[in-house]
Amino acid sequence: MKIAINQKPYDGPWGGGNRFIKALKDALAAAGHQVVYDLRAPVDIILLFETRVRSPNVCFGSGAILRYLLFHPNTLVIHRINECDERKGKKFITRRLLRANYAADLTVFVGSWMMNLPAWKKHGRTRCKVILNGADTSLFNFKGSAIWDGSGQLKLVTHHWGYNPNKGADVYNKIDALLDNPEFAQLFSMTYIGNLPQGVSFKNIRNVKALDGLALAALLKEHHVYVTGAVNEPGGNHQNEGAVCGMPLIYRRSGCMPEYCEGYGIEIKEPDDVKAALMKMRENYAAYRSKMAAYPHTAAQMTRDWIAYFEESLTRRNALVKKRRLWRNPVSFLLNQIPL
Repeated sequence: MKIAINQKPYDGPWGGGNRFIKALKDALAAAGHQVVYDLRAPVDIILLFETRVRSPNVCFGSGAILRYLLFHPNTLVIHRINECDERKGKKFITRRLLRANYAADLTVFVGSWMMNLPAWKKHGRTRCKVILNGADTSLFNFKGSAIWDGSGQLKLVTHHWGYNPNKGADVYNKIDALLDNPEFAQLFSMTYIGNLPQGVSFKNIRNVKALDGLALAALLKEHHVYVTGAVNEPGGNHQNEGAVCGMPLIYRRSGCMPEYCEGYGIEIKEPDDVKAALMKMRENYAAYRSKMAAYPHTAAQMTRDWIAYFEESLTRRNALVKKRRLWRNPVSFLLNQIPL
C-alpha cells in the first residue's frame, strides 16, 4: 500500500497526535508499505489527520484532496477524528471537521464517546469505525518503573501538552489544595509535566516543562499513580503512557476516559471525589498495580488495527468509490477550497 498522510510528524514534545503519526509511519514502513506526505503521485489511501492547513507541518488539506480525487478516483480517503467542540469549549472545531469530512470515504474516531456525539449521529455507521489510541511501549514500559512499598508518599503524576483548562485543571487544583494539609502531604506528592493553562499555578504540585521520548518516560516512571482529570477528552494518549509504565489510574468519568481506563484504576466524577479516590488507591495500590501488565492500549495494537483497517478498506474500494459523489453538494466542495 501507498499511504499519503496530510501532516508530517514534529520533532520534540508535541502531544499525542504527533505520537500517533510517528507510530503509524514506523509500523507501515516495517510492514513494507510506503508513506508519503504529498499528493504528487498516485496513492492507495489518503489519511486526513489535520484539517487546519495553515498549521506547521500540514502538507495538504481537504480542498487539495477533493481536487486530487477528480483525477485519481480510485484513491480512498480516511478521516481520523480526534477533536471536538466539547473538549475545548469552542463552537467551531466540530463544524470545521464536518466540513473537511465531506472529502472522506470513511471516518475513524479515537473513542466511541465522540462518535456518538450529536454532530456525528447522522453519519452512516457503515462509514465509521473506532480505533483507540495506544502508547509506544518501546519508550513507555515497566522497565525501571517505581513500585510503592506501602510506606511514605504515594507519588502522583500527570502530563499534558495542551494548555486548555479542560485537561483537568480543577482536579489538579483540588489536589494542590489538599497538599496544603501537612498530614495529607506526608501521604502524597504530585508532579505535573507540561504546559499549564493560563492563570493556573500550583503551590504544592511540582511543575516540570513539557518533555518527550525517553526523558518523559523516565520521569513518569519515578511515580506510582497516574491521575487524569480530563474533561470531554476525545481519545487521549496521556493516560495510556502512564498506564503502560505500570501506574494504576485515577481518572474522571468524562469523554473517552471510561473506555480507556475502566478496570485499571479508580473513577471520579468531580474534583471533590479525588480525596476519597486517593485514599482508596493508597489502601489497594498493590491490587491495582498487579492489573497493569494487562493494559491493552499500546501503539503496537493501535497500529495493527489501523493497518488491518487500511487493508480491509481496500477490499471494498470499488464499492466505496462507486458511492462517492464529489459534487453531491457543490457548496461544500467549494467551501473546502478555502484554506483555514
